[in-house]
Amino acid sequence: MSYLSGAILIILAGVLWSTQGLIIRLIPDTGSWAILFWRSAGMLPVLALWIGLASRGSIMTEIRSVGWAGVLGGLGLVMAFSGAIYAFQATSVANAVLLFAASPLCAAILGRVLLGEDVSWLTWFAIALAALGILVMVGGGLAGGAMDGNIAALVSALGFAIFTVTLRWGRLANMLPAVALGGFFSMIAGTVALAILGKAVLIPLPEIAISALMGAVTLTGGMLLYTIGSKVVPAAQATLLSLVEVLLAPLWVWLLLDETVSRGTLIGGAVLLAAVLLNAYGGRFQRVQGLAPSAYHASPRGYLSAEDDLSGSNGDGGRNEFGHRVPPAASSGLR
Repeated sequence: MSYLSGAILIILAGVLWSTQGLIIRLIPDTGSWAILFWRSAGMLPVLALWIGLASRGSIMTEIRSVGWAGVLGGLGLVMAFSGAIYAFQATSVANAVLLFAASPLCAAILGRVLLGEDVSWLTWFAIALAALGILVMVGGGLAGGAMDGNIAALVSALGFAIFTVTLRWGRLANMLPAVALGGFFSMIAGTVALAILGKAVLIPLPEIAISALMGAVTLTGGMLLYTIGSKVVPAAQATLLSLVEVLLAPLWVWLLLDETVSRGTLIGGAVLLAAVLLNAYGGRFQRVQGLAPSAYHASPRGYLSAEDDLSGSNGDGGRNEFGHRVPPAASSGLR
């Protein structure tokens, strides 16, 4: 898969995710933990089917193969899923997606510290441009939203960044089992939270159906696209590309629920889109010039798998086919 194909898949994932706020607003009386439980219940069968078809029925083998990278990624998704649901309920959609935009900054820092990934000046510039556009979208501040909703959105951003970085750290050919673990862990978290709060897991059937379909279609579809695309796109750039969600999410609630979208939102959205396109072109330019955007663009598949030999004869990492040295942290993996 080429870098451009991966970038397109990640952008499409952002489009699907952008409908989440609208759907959650359509069931305002449903608690966030109940939505988390039933949305996760809807996503698991789809993921199991996908993994089963790809592995010819070896679902549990695939899940065990992700090791601690999958467990950490799954726990990150619990943070991402639960935080996002509550944020959409407790603050405006525009405010929520603004704070989700902290994710590429978290991913860039985590990728640099934990993986030794190079974050180019162009990526940093595009992130800054995107942040500027997002600030314009919400009128220059966070005053319009409730504090607990804003905090939940930041927790979601951090959780999604953790998942993004573990995709790189695990060096696995298939990280979809980590998404399944995230759904399973989310069902457990939802059950425990509802028990503590003294609330029932069972909710009205229409709300169960909406939540489950949201998990099966928009969430899982986006996750599948993002997971596949992120195999050839570095962590910081992958998270930035998915920020088309920020552009579209306020538009859906404006069109269908009359939630106000200001002129600043439209202008800022255009700036954000420009940043996304700039970043996608920049990553493609790096590959054309023979520069690996990160240590993990080492094979023709664009992603390191367990059989790739990066040990190097001198014990300080290996070199990829471009001749760039792979740092020891990138060579060691997690398992």
